[in-house]
Amino acid sequence: MESVLYLVPLMLILVAVGIGLFSWAVKSGQYDDLEGPAHRVLYDDDKEMIPKDAQTPDMKQDPEESANSGEDSDGKKSNS
Repeated sequence: MESVLYLVPLMLILVAVGIGLFSWAVKSGQYDDLEGPAHRVLYDDDKEMIPKDAQTPDMKQDPEESANSGEDSDGKKSNS
């Protein structure tokens, strides 16, 4: 019976700490987007490596990319 006098306040303190940590996590944005990082892995970020003849119509280059297609990696016009 004596142990209850120690365990009940200890349990209340632990519950208060748990609620405090949970509210801190919610306020700091820990639970904002649970699925985004998992889906981000699946996005294709290497479109430039796909051969032109294998690209589908939805893989067309952006207008800015096609305007810069005559430039090399330094941004200088190629002579060809």
